[in-house]
Amino acid sequence: MKPVLSVITIVYNNARDIERTMLSVLNQTYSGIEYIVIDGASTDGTLDIVKRHENRIATLVSEKDKGIYDAMNKGLALATGDYVIFMNSGDEFYASDTVAKVFATAPDADIYYGETEMVNDARESLGRRRHNVPPKFTWRSFKYGMSVSHQGIYIKRSLVESYDPRYKLSADIDWIIRAAKKASKIVRVDGYVAKYLVGGMSKAKHKQSLLERFDIMKRHYGLIPTLFNHAVIAFNLGWYWLINRRTND
Repeated sequence: MKPVLSVITIVYNNARDIERTMLSVLNQTYSGIEYIVIDGASTDGTLDIVKRHENRIATLVSEKDKGIYDAMNKGLALATGDYVIFMNSGDEFYASDTVAKVFATAPDADIYYGETEMVNDARESLGRRRHNVPPKFTWRSFKYGMSVSHQGIYIKRSLVESYDPRYKLSADIDWIIRAAKKASKIVRVDGYVAKYLVGGMSKAKHKQSLLERFDIMKRHYGLIPTLFNHAVIAFNLGWYWLINRRTND
């Protein structure tokens, strides 16, 4: 019997992008999808767009929340599928057969993961994320940065816990690490599995995001290793910037 995937979309006042995200879910060739949409009481017409497709949505909630991770926790609490994935407004499954391809890779994994393509507001490809997904993913794989995005990871619902409300911008890193610590069978899917719209709160509030990430890494990996790993991250960032600057000159 094929697994059911709970796809959760969080949206607030994003009439421009919400339908593109929804259609990428609703047009999947894989039939075993439970679609949950959590709207933060939008006032810009977003809800009207969502309701056009309400007969194909398993659960729709529209109410005020305390931020993105509070909304994501609401989605998790409503999910009943074997696996969960977040495809928030602006993001998309890479192709209409993506979910089918993921589950055809190997049976009964605890986690499936794959590569994410970045796109800009004009939906133009910006290529792969700076962090390549690792050939083998474990809970230690985030020590040099978030190598797998939440749009590119399918996790057994039995392994996931709520997002930690103390983190406002980087709770997804902590959430994935905690699930990966419990996982025994983690499977990489070849190629792109999602499109990620560049931007978001963590870019707008970069310093707070970095401080949260450091605290998360320190809790999971220890202070001294985290300090060392951040030195490596800084070096890699500098090298990446230098190479790309030379390429663009």
